[in-house]
Amino acid sequence: MSAATSRALGQQVRAEGRSGPDYVGGACQDRDMTIDALTPFRWLQPPYGDRGDLLGEIYCVTLVRGLDPAEVLRRFGARTSTQMSFAELKLAVSDFTMVTEGGEGGGYVGVVATGDGCAAVEPYGWSGTEMLARLSAGTDVVSVLRHDYACDYFHYAADGMVLTAFDPSFPEWRSGADTDRLAGLMREFGLPLEEGSDEDWDQRYDDLSGHGARMFAMAARLTGVTFTADLLDGPFLVGAIADLPPSQEPQPGKSLGAILEQLKAAGGPEPDHGAA
Repeated sequence: MSAATSRALGQQVRAEGRSGPDYVGGACQDRDMTIDALTPFRWLQPPYGDRGDLLGEIYCVTLVRGLDPAEVLRRFGARTSTQMSFAELKLAVSDFTMVTEGGEGGGYVGVVATGDGCAAVEPYGWSGTEMLARLSAGTDVVSVLRHDYACDYFHYAADGMVLTAFDPSFPEWRSGADTDRLAGLMREFGLPLEEGSDEDWDQRYDDLSGHGARMFAMAARLTGVTFTADLLDGPFLVGAIADLPPSQEPQPGKSLGAILEQLKAAGGPEPDHGAA
């Protein structure tokens, strides 16, 4: 299959399977519908649940449509993998950050399969926001970053390109190849697309604070991957994050089968149950 054909098929899938009233065709005016959509994600916002702060003050969760955990780890550059619980993943990250003094993220990513894709969890990390071209080749990806000492961020990427990215506290300031791609979805979840006046700034900021549930509800709509609390029960397939050589980088527009065969031929992570 040619790159052009693969790209056309990917666009057709998005047009037929994920466009329409869900997030492209305009705002949903039913507030109750929005509240219901946020309910499965309230656990991410204390005090709604006792697991609300389990991920910590800094984390990145990347939701990937249609790939398995081993493939997601390959795209993160992992050369070996091992199964871990979430507590073991956090311990490995803690050891890494002590050595690196926290300036290089968490060093490890744990991936768990769910529904039609995977969730990749980085305690104290942010690599998912920096590897979106690689992670999204041939598919859809949303990366949600919480960083209490910098800023939170939401990235949506598809076919190797970041389409829309924004700080959820300032959704009117968007970047990416198509900053209005998510306009309907953002309106549905109460995110303003235009700057407000100085007079309504305080109320506007209060309305947008505590946005974790909103970001993950939007991510589920875009990727088909729902990040629920029970996913942290694991087990996770864990690997060390690393850069890939250019020859192993997934290319935008290539079919997933071609990408998978290319990476397998180069040698991906093999299970290594004796190492972290």
